[in-house]
Amino acid sequence: MDSSLFEILFFIGFTIVIAGILILDLGVFEKEDKVVSMKNASLSIGAWVSLALLFGVFLRFHGEKIHGVNDFEGLQEIATKYHKGVSYEGLSFDQALESYRSQMTLEYITGYLIEYSLSIDNIFVMILVFASFGIKQKYYKRVLMWGVLGALFMRFIFIFLSSALIQKYEWVLYVFGAFLVYTGVKMFFERNKSEHVKTTDNPLVKVISKFIPISHDVNDHTFFKRKDGKLHMTILFVCLLVIELTDLVFAVDSIPAIFSVTKDPFVVFFSNIFAILGLRSLFFLISNVMNMFRFLKIGLAVLLTFIGVKMLTIHWLELIGFETHHSLIIILGILTTSILASVLIPEKNKEPKA
Repeated sequence: MDSSLFEILFFIGFTIVIAGILILDLGVFEKEDKVVSMKNASLSIGAWVSLALLFGVFLRFHGEKIHGVNDFEGLQEIATKYHKGVSYEGLSFDQALESYRSQMTLEYITGYLIEYSLSIDNIFVMILVFASFGIKQKYYKRVLMWGVLGALFMRFIFIFLSSALIQKYEWVLYVFGAFLVYTGVKMFFERNKSEHVKTTDNPLVKVISKFIPISHDVNDHTFFKRKDGKLHMTILFVCLLVIELTDLVFAVDSIPAIFSVTKDPFVVFFSNIFAILGLRSLFFLISNVMNMFRFLKIGLAVLLTFIGVKMLTIHWLELIGFETHHSLIIILGILTTSILASVLIPEKNKEPKA
C-alpha cells in the first residue's frame, strides 16, 4: 500500500477513535450543567494524560506504522523528509527502526509537554473571558466542550498548512523562532500587568451584533433562542466564539514551538490533540490553584524564549550535538523551577492574616 494512502487511513482511524472517546466523555458521562470539582478535574486529567502516554507507548513500538513504513528504503525516505541529515546507513532494518521509534516517541512527548505547558497561559485568558461575560461556573463545561471540538479542527488546518510551508520554505522556521523570542520577552516584562478582556470592544462581538441580535441572558444555557419570533444568539455562544478566537491566537505560539522539536506534522498533530483533549480538565484545576503558582508566568516566558532561540540557532546547536532529549530536560527544568519557586519562596509585602 502506498505510504501516503496509509497515512490518510491511519489519520481517519485515529480521528474516529478520538471522536468516539469524546462522545463518551462529553455526551454520555457529563450531560448535566454543574460545577466541576477539583477532585473530578484531577481524575479527568489523570485519564487524559494516561491516554496520551499510552499513545506514546504505541509510537515507541510501532511508530513507523503511522507512515506505512515496511522496509528500509521507506524508513530512510521518511527520516530524510522530516529529519534533515538523519541517515541509517550501516544499520540493519531492525536497528534503524529502533532508532526511529525512539526518536519519534521523544519528539511526541516533548511536543506534548510544550503544548500542555503553554496552554496554561491560554487558560488564564479563558478565565478572564468567562468572568467578563458573567458566565456562571456551571456553564463553563458546556462552553469548553464545544471549544475543544473547535480547537481540534482549527489545529488540524494550522498544523498541516505550517508543515507545508516549512517543507517548501525552511526559512519560515526562523520567522517562527523570532516571533517566539519576541512573545517570550514580552510575556516576561508584562507578567505583572493586569489583564483585562473587554468583550464589548471585541471586533468579533461587534461584527456579530450587526447581523444577529444577541441575548444577554446569562441564565440561558443554550447557544441560540427565539425571542419575539426572531432568532437571537445567546451570550454563551458569543463567549464560545471569543474563546475559539483566543485559542487560535495561542496556537500561533504553541504550534511553531512544537515544530522546533519535530518537522513531522503527524507527531505535531498527535501531541497537540492529546494536550487539547486534557485542556478542559486542566482549566478547572488551574482555575482553583492559579494563585499558588505566581512564578509560572515567568517560567512560561522563559520557555517560549528558549524555544525561539533554539529555532534561530538550530544549525549551530546540531553541530555541538544538541538533541531532542536535551530540549526535554531543559523544558522540564524550567517548569519545575518555576513551580518550586512559587511554593518555596514567600511572597513579599503580603499582609498577614488577621
